[in-house]
Amino acid sequence: MRHSSGVLVMLLLLASLSQAFAQTKRSPADRARSQVARLGVGSKATATIKLNDGTRVKGYVYSAGDDDFVIRDRKTGAPTTIRYADVKSVDDNRGHSTARNVLIIVGAGAAIAIAAVFGAIAANER
Repeated sequence: MRHSSGVLVMLLLLASLSQAFAQTKRSPADRARSQVARLGVGSKATATIKLNDGTRVKGYVYSAGDDDFVIRDRKTGAPTTIRYADVKSVDDNRGHSTARNVLIIVGAGAAIAIAAVFGAIAANER
């Protein structure tokens, strides 16, 4: 009797856990909708959208609705309406500015160090 009640408790726990995991799975459209919402709207909301057919669309999120959103090309300003169901992935392009800033700081530091070395050499030659 004790053994069967333990098995029954384990089955109930597994059933409730499987229901919890099944509820947390979202559709790809819901995932795309939340990623676009996280980016926001405007010229600073830059992104690269990869579609289910393999094409990529780069630009900034101009507007977002319930079923689709509009992304505009940064150079031409041409709008492209994309349905959330057609989106495979959303990559934000905000990380590139951080890498660029780090490279600028490292380059400036190297230039200052080289100038200091040449300045010290020039001072010793006098």
